[in-house]
Amino acid sequence: MIQEENPEKSVFEEIPTEKIYSKTAVSAGTFFGGPFVAGYCIAENFKAFNDFEKARNTYIITVVSTILITIIAFNIPENFPSVVFPAVYAFITSFIIQTYQEKDIEKHVNNGGEFFNGWRVFLISIISVVILLAIIYAIAYLLPQL
Repeated sequence: MIQEENPEKSVFEEIPTEKIYSKTAVSAGTFFGGPFVAGYCIAENFKAFNDFEKARNTYIITVVSTILITIIAFNIPENFPSVVFPAVYAFITSFIIQTYQEKDIEKHVNNGGEFFNGWRVFLISIISVVILLAIIYAIAYLLPQL
């Protein structure tokens, strides 16, 4: 008797061709690379799930939240623990993925879909840090009175 490899897979569902980002990879990448990592990976997952409006909204929320985080970071005392910000937005990222994408991620995996490699998220994290530092240095250069 031949058994199916994945008994939950629907006969009518196509095998997803798009890869997606896992919750663990995005949360870890966000901790090390900042909110741009979260925004990019979550938006790309929404695109893979054909939810382009949520992808667009994710990019908008990412830009606004990054601006707010930067403003707050410039106005906190120097002795404030530096790990707090990355931990908070990694937790928020995990919560967002669990709330808005977990079912789609499970469906994707159950239908034979794949995740992107963790090294890809690592590279996105490095690019995110470079972009964020460039923005901060540009602001510091243009507004030296702050």
